[in-house]
This record gives sequence, C-alpha cells and structure tokens, in this order.
Amino acid sequence: MAQQHGLPVTGEACPHHLFLTDEACRTFGVNAKMAPPLREEADRQALIDGLRDGTLCAIATDHAPHSADEKAAGWTKAPFGIIGLEAAVPLCLSELYNKGVLTLPQLIALFTVGPRKVLGLPVGSLELGATADVTILDLDAKHSISVESFASRSRNCPYDGWQCRGKVVGTLVGSSR
Repeated sequence: MAQQHGLPVTGEACPHHLFLTDEACRTFGVNAKMAPPLREEADRQALIDGLRDGTLCAIATDHAPHSADEKAAGWTKAPFGIIGLEAAVPLCLSELYNKGVLTLPQLIALFTVGPRKVLGLPVGSLELGATADVTILDLDAKHSISVESFASRSRNCPYDGWQCRGKVVGTLVGSSR
C-alpha cells in the first residue's frame, strides 16, 4: 500500500523464507534457526505472492556462515542464520521458474535490477566497454545441492541433498579497460 502512494518502501525475501516453514526446525534443527524466524505456510505463500505482484523487489540470501561448533551449542545458544549464497539461484530456478511461479525475466530482475534500484546503483549493461557482470545459467541442469562442494567453509545449510533443476555454470565479472 505504501508503494502505491509513492513512498520509497522496498522489501526482499530470502530463499529460506520462500521454501521452508517453521516445520523445518523439526527436521534441520539449528540449521533452520534464523532471524526473522521461519513462519507458517500462509506466510510463505504471502512472500511468493509479494514476488509475483512486485511488492517485494529483491531476493537476497542473508548469507550467515557459522562454524559447526557454534551451531552445536544448542537451540538457545546457537547463532541465528544459515548459508545460502551458493544455493539461492538453483533453488529459485527450481522452485520459482521451473515450476511456473515466476517468469525467467521476473526471477532475474529479483536478483539484479531490484537490488540495484534499492541501492541506487546503475542497472548492468552488455554494451561495449561496460564492466562485465554476467552469470551464465543452465536452466535444465538436474543436480543435488551439496554443501561439501560449496566454496564457503561453513556447512550450516538445510538444503544439502535438495534436488534442483537449473544452476549457475559460469560468471564473468571485470572490466576490459
């Protein structure tokens, strides 16, 4: 409603809030402890609706790496957060694009244009001489998320073993100048 009145209000969602509910705490324990906490299915669906209708303009990861020792401290003492950077794109391709929830341009905009607008950054360009910032996707690649293959040294991730369709197969960042 605030956006409809021209107020500069933005919102984002993280994959864990889009694909998990509070029930995940039973399965994944402290690897599902985050702030804000996971909510009920109706809340999860509301976030997806917000992505669809533009109320939410970005998908973020809230990447919060913690050591196994920190997470082993138990529910009350373990730090909040999970790692999500390396799982975000495959999860979103699988659950939002490949299941017809969002179009590919909508999904890409949530990772690119939306965050850039919030931060006041120029939108990327493929023009000659522009700084490269390109991610190459294989939309049909079937694979399993494996936290052991992550570059992150942390493993606090509830997605280990999730079957996905679509993944990042290359990136190019830099300038030819």
